[in-house]
Amino acid sequence: MDGMRAVVTGAGSGIGRALARELAGRGTDLVLADADSGALRDVSESLGARAVPTDVAVPEEVEALARVAEDARLVCLNAGVVGRDLGAPWEVAPEDWDRVFAVNVGGVVNGLRAFVPRLLAANHPAHVLITGSLAGAVTFPGGGAYGPSKHAVRAVAEHAAMALAGTPIGVSMVCPALVATGMSGEGVDPSDVAARALDTIEDGTFAVVPAEWQDAVVAAATRLATGQQPEPPRPDIP
Repeated sequence: MDGMRAVVTGAGSGIGRALARELAGRGTDLVLADADSGALRDVSESLGARAVPTDVAVPEEVEALARVAEDARLVCLNAGVVGRDLGAPWEVAPEDWDRVFAVNVGGVVNGLRAFVPRLLAANHPAHVLITGSLAGAVTFPGGGAYGPSKHAVRAVAEHAAMALAGTPIGVSMVCPALVATGMSGEGVDPSDVAARALDTIEDGTFAVVPAEWQDAVVAAATRLATGQQPEPPRPDIP
C-alpha cells in the first residue's frame, strides 16, 4: 500500500479514524471525509492527510470527493449512523428511517456510483472496502432503522462483488459486533477491526464476521430457509 492513494469516509471517529491511522502507518496517501468538519480536521491534521468535508447522503458531495481523489486505488466506504429511535419498526419516526438509510445505504451506493466507474476506467488493481455490521448478518430485536439499513448494505456489497467479478477491482466487507466508538461505549477496539478489515484486501476474504457470532449467522439463515420463526441471536461463548 506504500504510496497508494486511499479514501476513507466517516474518518472523523470510530472505525473510520482507526482505518485512517492504520493506512497512514502503511504509507498510503490519504484523502479523508466526514460530515463533522471539526473531527475531520483533527484527524487529518494529525495524519498529514487531505480533508474533504462530505455528507455521504448527498450524491453531489460524494462525487466532489471522488474528483479530489481521482486516482484512488482503495476506497473505504465506512460512514454510518445509528439513529435516535432504537425501538421496534413502528416506533421509529419517518425522519429517522430516512436519515439512517440515506447515510448507511445511500452513502455506500453514492460511493460506488462515484468511484467504481473511475476505478474501471483506470483498469488497475483496486479495492472497495465497505463497513457493514453484525446487525446486517443477523437480526436483533429493537435497534430501530440501523439493523435493516445494514442488511441492505450487505446486499449492496454482495451485489457489487458479483458485478465486479472478473475485473481488477475487489470488494470486501467487515461486519463487527459492538465496537468502542461514538456509537457504543463498549466493545472491541476499533483499531483491531480496522487491521482485520484491511487484511481482506490481500487474503481474499469477502466478509469478516466475529468468530463467536458465526454459528448464529448460520443458524439464522437455516431458520429462514426452513420457515421457522426468527429468534434473537446469541454468541457462541465457550
